[in-house]
Amino acid sequence: MERPDTQSAVVEEMGGPGIGTSPSTSRPRRRSWASTEKLVLAFAAIYLIWGSTYLGIKIAIETIPPFLMAGTRFIIAGALLYFWSRRRGAWPPTTAQWRSAVIIGALLFLGGNGALTWAEERVDSGLACLLLATIPLWMVLIGHAQQKARHQGTVLGGRVIAGLGLGIAGIGLLVGPSNLLGHGGVDRLGAAVLLCGALAWAVGSLYSPKADLPRSTLLAASMEMLTGGVLLIVLGLVTRETAGLDLSVISIRSILGISYLITFGSLVGFTSYNWLLSHASPARVSTYAYVNPVVAVFLGWAVAHEHVTFRTLAAAALVVAAVALIITHRARPAARPLEVVSPNEEEAAPLVPLD
Repeated sequence: MERPDTQSAVVEEMGGPGIGTSPSTSRPRRRSWASTEKLVLAFAAIYLIWGSTYLGIKIAIETIPPFLMAGTRFIIAGALLYFWSRRRGAWPPTTAQWRSAVIIGALLFLGGNGALTWAEERVDSGLACLLLATIPLWMVLIGHAQQKARHQGTVLGGRVIAGLGLGIAGIGLLVGPSNLLGHGGVDRLGAAVLLCGALAWAVGSLYSPKADLPRSTLLAASMEMLTGGVLLIVLGLVTRETAGLDLSVISIRSILGISYLITFGSLVGFTSYNWLLSHASPARVSTYAYVNPVVAVFLGWAVAHEHVTFRTLAAAALVVAAVALIITHRARPAARPLEVVSPNEEEAAPLVPLD
């Protein structure tokens, strides 16, 4: 995928309804089936493109304050996607749908992206990478707890547990023990904020598929980016980032960096992620948190001629094994007592499938 419009082949409803549906129609709560090709393209987008955005963010914030940069990125991407979706016939969102978008935007972008942006000034990037790798763990544990609370749980398989452990171990090996603590020890506040950010991203990701949102995946993603971007701008104003903003010193490199983030990181990457949340299990979708750092390292080797060691290759092998275990797992329903179900009574679907 090399252009924004190519993303439509990946996430343009994936053959599902959306454009032209009534404004009161919300996204279905159950996951719908999607072709293998579309799933592969969507996973490739969040694996490869989001792995490359590490470099894009680093370049963009060279001359643009972090919160203002992130807010501008998501507002521009969200506005483009919103008007494009509306022009193609999507109905105007309802007040309730905008409310859901604000909640998701706050969790994903203000809580998740904002926490990372703030904490990276206090925490070594290696530790930040490892703490963000807890996102799959949060998503699986919270989803499993939801299912148990509704007596719809599936058995949390050993393959998934082993995959989660291998993934975190792989990221730890990739970062390296000497780089985890940095040179001055761990900033506890920064580490705590990062963990809260990972938790916020996981909660937002689990809430999104069942939230009251438009059936159009593109329209829903645009609303989430718009609201999240506005919240990030407000955060930038509150933290007085405008005092350090000088438009005359913004470099071409930073402009190119934020342009890449808008086009690929948001228009292609986030809309693919948003679609996957309704078409794949949380455990599988969250594997991007393991793959992205590995992609970033190998891009550094291929583009910037950075050195790749045997430890890097071993870490990559652990991550690949972790992803394989999680993706190939098949859920096994938890045993429950037999009960009589009337012919007219329909069995409820699991809230968050963990297959």
